[in-house]
Amino acid sequence: MANRITSLFNIKHPIIQAGMIWNSGWRLASAASNSGILGLIGAGSMYPDVLREHIQKCKAATDHPFGVNVPMLYPNIEEIMDIIVEEGVKIVFTSAGNPKTWTKWLQDRGITVVHVVSSVKFALKAQEAGVDAVVAEGFEAGGHNGRDETTTLTLIPMVKEQIKIPLIAAGGIATGKAMLACMVLGADGVQVGSRFVASEESSAHEAFKQVVVDAKEGDTQLTLKELAPVRLIKNKFFNEIQELYKTAPTPEQLKELLGRARAKRGMFEGDLEDGELEIGQIAGLIHDVKPVAEIVADMVIEFEEAKQNVQAL
Repeated sequence: MANRITSLFNIKHPIIQAGMIWNSGWRLASAASNSGILGLIGAGSMYPDVLREHIQKCKAATDHPFGVNVPMLYPNIEEIMDIIVEEGVKIVFTSAGNPKTWTKWLQDRGITVVHVVSSVKFALKAQEAGVDAVVAEGFEAGGHNGRDETTTLTLIPMVKEQIKIPLIAAGGIATGKAMLACMVLGADGVQVGSRFVASEESSAHEAFKQVVVDAKEGDTQLTLKELAPVRLIKNKFFNEIQELYKTAPTPEQLKELLGRARAKRGMFEGDLEDGELEIGQIAGLIHDVKPVAEIVADMVIEFEEAKQNVQAL
């Protein structure tokens, strides 16, 4: 299916595997790219030398385009960007920061730049900054999220109404039917995160993958808005946050409870009690761990079947 997104990234299907901390290393990104979609390495959980290693291994594992997702508020950002250029990565997804900071610098070095936003206002700022496309992410999504709690269903058409550049939908998308719905609403493609966490190639701990598969409706919730809103699976750590909220805590007290490396402990090391378990609401529709190639094939088949059914109405 050729469109603005497949042309922009030179991929077969307009699907992007999201760059997610502790879940999306070179194995996931290369498997996604080999399946005809765009794979992304999540740089947010990687020291610069680790990122370089993942880029090099991804290049060795696929001949297809892949990119790197870079949260711009992380430390070592200059070193990370230099490594991306040195290693010849041609696609960068930026998030959590001002797109004006790095867009032109990257584009001047031959890199396609996409920025992740959670509102129409930020989508317009990204377009003004000159990005090649935007990802508009509804608050159903896992991990760090927008403060406005705008759902994907309403966000996509509102952003589409205001921008001219290609639009990628994210948040609550794990099936071909959801992909079709987003494209009917105006998206040129979709970014999928949670479904790829529960893949064989994901770097997530097997225990965390099982939690995702077992999750039901209502098992995730957005919290820690005073710091940076994040959607988490409810566990012992989540319950401790809720208890602390009863005392009207200061941001400093919340930071003290959060501590360091909570996400690594939960998603990468498999501490299901005291770790931070980031996943989207769509986990309630994810019932198995499968190879990336199978996930992509299932999505594409379901998309085509759903499109035919709609056309027959």
